[in-house]
Amino acid sequence: MCVGFGNLAFEAAAASFIPQEKIEFGQDTLGISGQVVENLLPDVEEIGVNPSIPEKLLRERFARLEKSIPLTYHKSSHDFVEYFIYKKASFTKSMMEKMPLFFPLFEKTLSKYGLPGELKYLSMIESGLNPKVISHARAGGLWQFMPATGREFGLYQDSYIDERFEPVKATEAACRYLKQLYNIFGDWELALASYNTGPGNIKRAMRRSRGTTFWTIYNALPRETRSYVPQYVAMNYMMNYGNDHGIYAENPEYQIPNDTIHVNGYIDLVAFCSNSGIDFQELGKLNPSITKTSLPDQTRDFVLRVPSVKYTYLVSNRSIIMDSCTRKLIAAAMMIAMADSCRTDSLGKNAAFPYAYVSNDQEYDDEASTVTVNRTRKSSHTVRRGETLNSISKKYGVQIADLKRWNHIRRSSIMKGQRLVIMKEVKEVVTSASRLAVAEKPKREPAKSHRVKMRYHTVQQGDTLWTISQRYGLPLNHLKKANRIRGNEIKPGQKLIISS
Repeated sequence: MCVGFGNLAFEAAAASFIPQEKIEFGQDTLGISGQVVENLLPDVEEIGVNPSIPEKLLRERFARLEKSIPLTYHKSSHDFVEYFIYKKASFTKSMMEKMPLFFPLFEKTLSKYGLPGELKYLSMIESGLNPKVISHARAGGLWQFMPATGREFGLYQDSYIDERFEPVKATEAACRYLKQLYNIFGDWELALASYNTGPGNIKRAMRRSRGTTFWTIYNALPRETRSYVPQYVAMNYMMNYGNDHGIYAENPEYQIPNDTIHVNGYIDLVAFCSNSGIDFQELGKLNPSITKTSLPDQTRDFVLRVPSVKYTYLVSNRSIIMDSCTRKLIAAAMMIAMADSCRTDSLGKNAAFPYAYVSNDQEYDDEASTVTVNRTRKSSHTVRRGETLNSISKKYGVQIADLKRWNHIRRSSIMKGQRLVIMKEVKEVVTSASRLAVAEKPKREPAKSHRVKMRYHTVQQGDTLWTISQRYGLPLNHLKKANRIRGNEIKPGQKLIISS
């Protein structure tokens, strides 16, 4: 993107996913390092000399797909359609599989800024939907921001953090930039071209050619930019008609359910993963903006995403875990919150208790010393005769898009008897006593015994001890010991203790 160094998705396609060089951001890196892709844009004039797909068919389908952004039929767009079908079917398939991972975010953010929803296909051309990819010119992330342009649009970058790799913030920045470009040219094809090569180059091409549209300045544009808009058109087509050409998403990818931790101060992420049972590579996927294996002393209010399946274990063992990966001489407060939380209100006013629960929509009462925390609960709904996704979404007060995402539904049809997953937010009240009990183990046992409320799980058909332990973030041996189970056999209807 931005001054002509984007187009990484197509570079990756042309390179047939060539081995990608790792960029070192320091001594250590977290997860997958930034990846460099060679600029191997093919010669589009030599593709599709004898087209296999009828021109009439493509013209009809382009017209059917066209919404706010023109999908102009041109020889080069026809060539790229055939390229993605016959030469790079594996790349096309990969893009189909990654759509569920990023498109809900793209659609939500584009709608927020009043931009055409079909702009979501642009990131496929820019980065191949790889949030860690980086070009030789140092453009990085899903939307391929150059370092200076990224900073201009509020994407923070230092030796430890690069927000160009953070999907939510990078998408926000891309929407602001695309809106700015459209306001300059008043034409979406020119705005897309300027996203690739920069508005200055587009204006110079307009002066040289005396043209006012992308196709009238086509021959005055850099070669890469001439191919950019046709690639976008072709990718839009492939994501909607790829199945008609025998290309299917066999292994769609979805967001890992996650909660968030607010980190202040130094944290060793390798030790954190080791002691919390979190897979280090999984932490890297959830936090692509982190470029090293630790966060520095000066870290303030960094939102670290962790797998939800580890949440209970993390809370139950927080003191031990944090002692293992933070520096005791530094007031490094870690705040637990649900996913999408973007604010930290520290409750750790007493230095002896640096850890506290918070939530995005928390209610804190100083006198009662309680916090109301929003948690996401999973339930199910069995489809009845006559019900639709629309009626079910209204019944539970959720979005149709979320309902489809939770249940991996591509289309809008559902069947009677089908069980659907419903995710709902519920409020939990945490008292000061329970917060302090988690923050620090008392030095002495209280004189009076306290009644402990037990939590149970009722075994469902298909449940195993392992799946139950993963669901609640409990070590398998602890689960078996608490329930006095010697083997691995459990039965539907059986009640298991999951906490005490």
